[in-house]
Amino acid sequence: MNSKFVCTILVYTLMLIPSINTLKADAPKRAKTETNIMMENETVQKVMNAMLSMQRRAWEQGVAAQALLEMGETDFVVLFAKDAVVNQWKDGRLGLNGHDRPVTDPASNGEPLLFAANITADRELKKAADRMLNFLLNIAPRTSEGIIYHNYIENMIWVDAFYMAPPFLAVAGYPEEAVKQCVGYRRILLDSEKKLYYHMWDEDLQEYSRKVFWGTGNGWAAAGMARVIKALPETMQDDKEMLAGFVKEIVDGILPYMREDGRFQDILDDPSAFIDTNTSQMFAYTIYRGVAGNWLDAAYLKQADKMRAAAWKQVDKFGIVQEVCGAPNFNRSGTSCEAQAFFLLMEAAYYDLNTKK
Repeated sequence: MNSKFVCTILVYTLMLIPSINTLKADAPKRAKTETNIMMENETVQKVMNAMLSMQRRAWEQGVAAQALLEMGETDFVVLFAKDAVVNQWKDGRLGLNGHDRPVTDPASNGEPLLFAANITADRELKKAADRMLNFLLNIAPRTSEGIIYHNYIENMIWVDAFYMAPPFLAVAGYPEEAVKQCVGYRRILLDSEKKLYYHMWDEDLQEYSRKVFWGTGNGWAAAGMARVIKALPETMQDDKEMLAGFVKEIVDGILPYMREDGRFQDILDDPSAFIDTNTSQMFAYTIYRGVAGNWLDAAYLKQADKMRAAAWKQVDKFGIVQEVCGAPNFNRSGTSCEAQAFFLLMEAAYYDLNTKK
């Protein structure tokens, strides 16, 4: 090898060393919020890393960004928000990098986007959030009573929508509309006897197209309403109490189906269904937020802690939460981005509750 070339490479390498050392020196100086102290836990870090490696459909992008937001991972939230805008459609829907049917799923990106717009003072991000909001308020297809459909074309109400659209509506300044959507979804999907929610309602046929008590779906409903409660202004105390009653109702409805190991069947009342760890994470998150917000009795913490312990046992050496309702079709046991996100959401809620004591 030419000696002059070797010397050139050596000089270039030595020039880089101060930059590398500077990066290492700067790393510990990163400001810690109350929640990102959790990242000192190796398992939590691995779960986050695994989440960051997973596919990004609109709702996956949104729930992952929400988890990062609640953990205090500000830089990641901004990055996720910017990417959701890269994949924003002209009608305002965020994070669409697949088919064009989702209606409520894209709105799960709205709260992280608003947060990113506020801390960066980036007017383009704010405009993108406004376009998403306008879609929900003025473009999204809905029932004759104004309840937003989950997807285009099919005219169906899905239980997933509890989590996707109402929290963003509440945060974005339309709390009354957020409550209206929750009330509407509950009226359509709730089984008044079992206090659990069916998965899908077909408005055209006036019948349930998937009449099962899906564990993850009931988790979407509970966690979604918990997020709305937190976002409602204090002037809407009656609505907060009403939604808190709805959450208590579903928590009471699901607890009889909890297994001895703290987990649930994918279809709650079907013993032959595969086991789903994520249902436990979603309800542990809901309970921790409810107790911290003083709208759910602390007596539920025993069950939440059991669910949380069960979830921790399912994290493998790579940080992947095992035995959850698996992507991409959610009809078998597997892994999913939302299960990774809800482990982190659960931990953020647990940490916040216990640091307030």
